[in-house]
Amino acid sequence: MGDPQYLAHPQLALAQAVFTLASPSTSSSAKQSSLSTLQDAIREHKMAPLYAYLAHPQTGKINPSGESGSAVMSPTISRSNTSMSSSGPPSNALRRTSSIKTPSMIGVLGGRTDTSVGLPWDEALYDELKADNEKELAAIAKEEEDATERAGETELLAAQSKRAELYARIGDKDAALSEFEKLFDKTGVLAIKIDIVLAIIRIALFFDDKLLSRHNIARATTLVDSGGDWDRRNRLKAYQGLHLLTIRAHNLAAPLLLDSLSTFTSNELCPYSSLVVYATLAGTVSLPRRDFKSKVVDAPEIRAIFGADSDSDRLLALSGAPSAGPGGDDEEMAGDDSTAKDKDATATPKPTAVNLTALASGSASAEAQALAEPKYDFKPLSTLINSLYTGQYSAFFRALSTVETDFLSQDRYLYEHTRWYVREMRLKAYIQLLASYRVVSLASMAASFGVSVEWLDKDLAPFIASQRLQATIDRVQGVVSTVRGEGKGRQYNDVVRQGDQLITKLQKYGQVVRLRGSERS
Repeated sequence: MGDPQYLAHPQLALAQAVFTLASPSTSSSAKQSSLSTLQDAIREHKMAPLYAYLAHPQTGKINPSGESGSAVMSPTISRSNTSMSSSGPPSNALRRTSSIKTPSMIGVLGGRTDTSVGLPWDEALYDELKADNEKELAAIAKEEEDATERAGETELLAAQSKRAELYARIGDKDAALSEFEKLFDKTGVLAIKIDIVLAIIRIALFFDDKLLSRHNIARATTLVDSGGDWDRRNRLKAYQGLHLLTIRAHNLAAPLLLDSLSTFTSNELCPYSSLVVYATLAGTVSLPRRDFKSKVVDAPEIRAIFGADSDSDRLLALSGAPSAGPGGDDEEMAGDDSTAKDKDATATPKPTAVNLTALASGSASAEAQALAEPKYDFKPLSTLINSLYTGQYSAFFRALSTVETDFLSQDRYLYEHTRWYVREMRLKAYIQLLASYRVVSLASMAASFGVSVEWLDKDLAPFIASQRLQATIDRVQGVVSTVRGEGKGRQYNDVVRQGDQLITKLQKYGQVVRLRGSERS
């Protein structure tokens, strides 16, 4: 069906740079780097609408006065691009829907922006960028006129597609959506229609418009099911998984993201390293223990990345070559260095894990993509999944704290759900430990997790009160007692109860039928 189109813009890495610049959880050095990246991109791509959207003195989203809720609208900003004002309720505990109905590039921050490093407004620069945009639009309009008079429908569509791509490049959300919709209506080729809808989804992700993402993912799914090729079907899987991650549907996102690891081609969506992070986090919090072991802990794609001890090993893994990381069994994965060395010296070496991504192995483009990947320290994530599976809960808590600081609070897709994720992971660990005991002392449990008895008691109480943790705390005896279901006995009681309800309904139905029969007689 041809190569995918409209992949160049918008660049979602710029949205991450905006988040880093405005987030209160990022470092000053990261903010400075993001500011430089953002300013260079605005100048290079002539992004006058995005520049006004972010830095306009009255309405700029990362401008202190712009976030105060001014009713004056910038000429390049529409109502669909407005976000919550800082005068709203405090969002110390962000709710799941806190940014769904208020699409904005920094909506996930809930109004808690950091303006220590801002994007300065330069009126002369804005006028220059705007003039450049008008020149490009005039040239495209002339090309459309020539295509209408002298060429055919194909040339006219090509000129109109340039207009849509221009608006996507400069960050004019509404104009880009309008032009892409016009292209969609005029295009008869299914593959091009799918590419247009995928471009709209990226625009929605760029501006964090979750409702627009959901609508167009459903739209793309219908198109792909009607005859889309394998590549576009595979791309849509990654798009859908990332969208589900942003709305806290980790149980639905995990299978899609984990399946995408071995066939990932959507580099316009996110780097492969980021996909590994998303898939690992989603699978760890949502999958049952058996699936967690096979699809996360033992996944060859994850082990290839996590096992890379140096940048060169990581480059090999990302470009599809054999990884220098461990590819053996769980003992090696758990980090038993002495055992691993003995095995290397005495046993036949096992083949190492291989990253099965669709990056063309050995090609210049593959190496360039690998070098452009963000440099993550994957050790906290590796420790997190392995310590959870092996029951090393003290190491698990330490790794969870590091993951919260280094990953969850630094990513625009994960930030909004940081507190929820950390809480769910603690609950998962508590359930796993208590599954092996009927009674365990608070002191022993606190020692296992490396926390104090008072902190553990306070943390367990909400889970028990909401019946998410089937246990009781006896502070007098200093123990936690698990409340276990009776297995088949409980199932028998459920069947009896449901049977009684069914019999009662049948009796009432019979009485109604008899009454109606007597009336007829």
